[in-house]
Amino acid sequence: MTDETPNHSPEPPESKKSIWSTLGPGLVSGASDNDPSGIATYSQAGAKFGYGLLWMAPFTFPLLLAVQEMCARIGVVSGKGLSELIKENHSKQILYVVTSLLLIANTINIGADIGAMSAALRLLIPDVPFIASTLLFTGIILAGEIILPYRIYAKVLKYLTLALLFYVVTAFVVLQGTSEWLNIMTASIIPHFELDKSFILMIVAVLGTTISPYLFFWQTAQEVEEEVKSGKVKEMGDKNIPKRRVTKKEIKRVRIDVFAGMAVSQLIMWFIIITTASTLHQNGITDIASAEEAAKALEPVVKGSPYSGKLASGMFAAGIIGMGLLSIPVLAASSAYAVSEELGWKEGLYKKFRQAPKFYGIIIASTIIGLWINFSEIGPIQALIYAAVINGIISIPLLIVILKIANNRKVLGDKVNGKVSNIVSIITVVVMAIAAAALVAYQWVIG
Repeated sequence: MTDETPNHSPEPPESKKSIWSTLGPGLVSGASDNDPSGIATYSQAGAKFGYGLLWMAPFTFPLLLAVQEMCARIGVVSGKGLSELIKENHSKQILYVVTSLLLIANTINIGADIGAMSAALRLLIPDVPFIASTLLFTGIILAGEIILPYRIYAKVLKYLTLALLFYVVTAFVVLQGTSEWLNIMTASIIPHFELDKSFILMIVAVLGTTISPYLFFWQTAQEVEEEVKSGKVKEMGDKNIPKRRVTKKEIKRVRIDVFAGMAVSQLIMWFIIITTASTLHQNGITDIASAEEAAKALEPVVKGSPYSGKLASGMFAAGIIGMGLLSIPVLAASSAYAVSEELGWKEGLYKKFRQAPKFYGIIIASTIIGLWINFSEIGPIQALIYAAVINGIISIPLLIVILKIANNRKVLGDKVNGKVSNIVSIITVVVMAIAAAALVAYQWVIG
């Protein structure tokens, strides 16, 4: 990103701002939660268990919201990234392990997402060679992150969130002329459980896909980037950031942004499960290995108008591409933020490449290695399983540390967690821990 002089001019009054203009890091974080790998997980949930896991969307919403709101508030009030705060207030050894594992998991996800985008493009344009499409997407993503000024790139990411509308429209296309909405609403409210290893595995997969460690680092760092852009913080990674008064209006705006982003995240998860449950599952197609496979499988089973199948499949594939363009930069940058803060490197998408070469080096390396995974002998599904396991391992200690920072008055002053936030956050930690423990029990004891 090109460096820009911070804008010190006063912000327009809150009343004059449109809702869209108040949205930013929170919306992008929530949307990127539906990356192609996440789309694959939700597609598998719907194809395999029908409407049985729809209740997970409203259940995980407050958990995800609590975590991301803490991360956003930490960034706004402290003016520092998550890794830097962990290094200053907690164990450096834990941070080294977490950032190393995060880098590995994010790189694997980047590789899977690039592959999914390329496969989705071939569904839309069959004659495009796989190698050409992977190189094209990789080039576009790296050029955007490195060349575009941050102010422009932030807007690009924000508008890419509109690609999620493809999944809303797709759901209505596949449900046209049906009377499934009562069943859908019932399944969304009343939890359904099965004492089956594959069912528990899917619950764990949905939790791990939804509450992802990379989002913690991205959300916190992006709030600081926004502070730099507005001139409230001079530079990311500044060791001597002066204490400043964060107003209730600023916190309210951040919370609205995060609420909107997490609501969008879970709503799209809900629509994706509906789409695959009402088509693939009801037609006996329960074994879906990837997002693009789900898109391809939609065409022959979607009824309605003569072109409903093609339309549904095409929109599903287009959504994969749009979300890949959004989520891969988030994955790569979250790794770069975490490692740069850990090692004390210059960081920030608002900086030029020459001002933060190591930061951009992490972005380039993780993206290129992700590209390479698609041409290696590493199986993409097996790689994603490893990534999910890694994310599950690091999410629990990370959530505990984030909770501690969010209650540290030396860091946040009077903007520490309230009682409700603490309760929901503790529930989140317990739920993630129980899910992981249940999976191990079924895998090694019962299974």
